[in-house]
Amino acid sequence: MRNSRNELVFGLGLSSAVRTTRQMLEQATRADRDGLDMVSVSDHPYYADRLDAYATVGVLLGRTERLSAFANVSSLPVRPAPLLARTLTSLSELSDGRVILGLGAGGLWDEAARMGVERLTPGQAVRAFEEAFQVVRALSGGGGPVTFDGEFYQVKGLEAAAAPTPPIWTGSNGPRSLAVTGRHADGWIPGHAADWLSERYRWSRPLIDEAAAAAGRDPSDVRTVYNLPGRITARPLAATRDAEGRWIGGSPDQWAEELSGAVLEHGASGFTYFGSEPDAWAREVVPAIREAVASA
Repeated sequence: MRNSRNELVFGLGLSSAVRTTRQMLEQATRADRDGLDMVSVSDHPYYADRLDAYATVGVLLGRTERLSAFANVSSLPVRPAPLLARTLTSLSELSDGRVILGLGAGGLWDEAARMGVERLTPGQAVRAFEEAFQVVRALSGGGGPVTFDGEFYQVKGLEAAAAPTPPIWTGSNGPRSLAVTGRHADGWIPGHAADWLSERYRWSRPLIDEAAAAAGRDPSDVRTVYNLPGRITARPLAATRDAEGRWIGGSPDQWAEELSGAVLEHGASGFTYFGSEPDAWAREVVPAIREAVASA
């Protein structure tokens, strides 16, 4: 991804449903034209009514000129790390670096098992997740032959691709995978659409920061990029959060005020919008946030 580490980024979450393919492609083209930074699709290869995430990412990158694309997030159990590394470096070469690696330890194990994937225990899945960072980074950025003899991945004398390692953002949820994120990742996407005021964020982010510091990293190197649902309404809403405190949306001005505050007061690095008003997001909300943050 060509954005600098500290640059605020805005994206659009696209449906991967086969029945919405044409609409999804049109939305990506408009997002590129309207100046968004990225688009993403979910990774559920178990379902016949969903498009394959990486086939879709490749097409999206080919149809756009400036935005990045990624799987939000890749299902590691069905995408072995060495092959995933080759996929990402190829997409990077084809798109002039406009790709991100969204990485998850795996959650839908019953579905993965139907594809012949061996089920791992939670502890094994986290260890495989951590090995994946090492494998993907070893197999990118050039250099000599790579040999890696891990618990889950074995690589014997493979040449590293010349393309640099793309930014790696995780979808970690549990304490052990959050610690892996702190040690290795460039970004974190809080699960379950949790935002900066949620209980999930309040207990999760400190685990990332502690693990990053223990590994000798600056915790701020791990960006927080939120998946954000909600409505964009023509008129202001009386309440922008529900009784449980979850963001439900509001007018463009209400969105801009809330998300600008997330950046300036809570250190948010970016947002991916999942909602039914993508044009309003790109043309009204995002410019207002950028202006508010720039003038703060």
